[in-house]
Amino acid sequence: MAITKTVKINAKLLEGYKIEMHAGPFTAYIDQPERIGGENSAPTPLDYQFFALGGCLITIAKIAATQKGIELRGISCEVEGGCNTRVLMGKESDDRAGFQEMKVVMDIDADMTREEKEAFIKEVDARCPISDNIYNPTPVEITLK
Repeated sequence: MAITKTVKINAKLLEGYKIEMHAGPFTAYIDQPERIGGENSAPTPLDYQFFALGGCLITIAKIAATQKGIELRGISCEVEGGCNTRVLMGKESDDRAGFQEMKVVMDIDADMTREEKEAFIKEVDARCPISDNIYNPTPVEITLK
């Protein structure tokens, strides 16, 4: 197994539930809805997981289309899923903390038949690192500094 890229972010709690994150020269924020004590000033971590999935699928589609000489006039997607928030709130539940399901609907504007678009989406999904991490458990080590 060869690692050709390492990704690193730093995250820090500010006030309330607001978190500031840095990835290289970029800064992003996470917050929670007001109903649980946040200010609703930024997306939640759950939103960011879907941002990552949708953004990665579209990026890989653009790369694959360029490699194949496909004129991609446009591509968009909608990502949706549900989880049981009782788990993350520490309440009893037989469910797991993660999403019970994730659904992605992609729309491709290109001179391709429906069958060609479906095959293209399958290839894109197979090449997407975020999809891969969702389908296949990746070991996560959490330690104390």
